[in-house]
Amino acid sequence: LEFIYAFTGNYGWSIIILSVLLKIIFYPLTYKSQVSMDKMKRLQPEMAKINEKYKNDKERQQRETMELYRMHKVNPMGGCLPMLLQMPVFYALYQALWNNVELRHAPFIWWIQDLSARDPYFITPLIMGATMFLQQRITPTGGGDSGQMKVMMYLPLIFTALFLTFPSGLVLYWTVTNMLGIGQQ
Repeated sequence: LEFIYAFTGNYGWSIIILSVLLKIIFYPLTYKSQVSMDKMKRLQPEMAKINEKYKNDKERQQRETMELYRMHKVNPMGGCLPMLLQMPVFYALYQALWNNVELRHAPFIWWIQDLSARDPYFITPLIMGATMFLQQRITPTGGGDSGQMKVMMYLPLIFTALFLTFPSGLVLYWTVTNMLGIGQQ
């Protein structure tokens, strides 16, 4: 962030550029995850047939499902594992943005005059929530049960409420990452 700031002179633009660079670096992992989730989605009708056929025999149901995965060369963890590998980097970045003293009183644009403070008008958290909702709607899912799908439907609302108090620099990072994810999808 400091390196990029030396060129831009603005921490807001530095956060945006850093978000783009991280998205480029992690593109291969994200792409692999998306391909895996898409394959899982295409297998949903066959998995539903297996679940219905062997609904009283969970062991057989599991064996048949695993055989289906093997036949189609699908790894059920293929969608999650690449994303888990990114978590330490994102956590470190989260900590850096949350605790960065240099962001104190660092203006970005228009109404954001302190990247270490919350957005005074809650505009960036609302945009972040909207981009998260849109990204969630266009991202293929591995199927999942209806309970899980309902929880996922509320995540943008929960994150928006949570991010209302977060530093605007952190919300800016998350929003840009969501927008890039939408573009990538």
